[in-house]
Amino acid sequence: MLVSGTKAHAEALREELAGVLSTMGLRLSPEKNLITHIDEGLVFLGWRIQRHRKRGTGKRYVYVYPAKKALVTIMAKVKTVCRRSSNLSLEDLLRQLNRMLRGWTAYFKYGCSNATFSYLRAYLWKEIVRWQERKHKRVPWKVLRRRYGIWPAEGGMELFDPARVSAKRYYYRGTRIPTPWPSTA
Repeated sequence: MLVSGTKAHAEALREELAGVLSTMGLRLSPEKNLITHIDEGLVFLGWRIQRHRKRGTGKRYVYVYPAKKALVTIMAKVKTVCRRSSNLSLEDLLRQLNRMLRGWTAYFKYGCSNATFSYLRAYLWKEIVRWQERKHKRVPWKVLRRRYGIWPAEGGMELFDPARVSAKRYYYRGTRIPTPWPSTA
């Protein structure tokens, strides 16, 4: 819920809403409710929503980018898959990781996600290199690089690169949204 006004206005509105919901047998969860200023930001459905000053200008805009918790979660999943399966072929490992990464980046591409995707790319590459070193003990890096390439690939399967996903921000279109109904004029 969005309120334009003071914190007192928001708290009064929350109490009023709680009263309306109680007549329907529902209640507001105190740990899920947050009254905050947009400059402090909030986390909602994995997104961090916060107003910042745009670089080089004095204008302030609301930015939406992946929350740190969402990034930590995908990094933990990548780490788990890489650590538990050193006996798989690289092709099978890449198939598992690619499926997971494609879904995660598809969800988070509608925001300011480029920096997050680049960070995830670097982390992903390091984890794959560690996996290769665990799988092939005592094999020098030059041999591994020659066998799998700088960007890991095997058997026609290449590691998905999150940094290549272009982030698409939502822009307010207002009255430029076409109407599905024919005009009567």
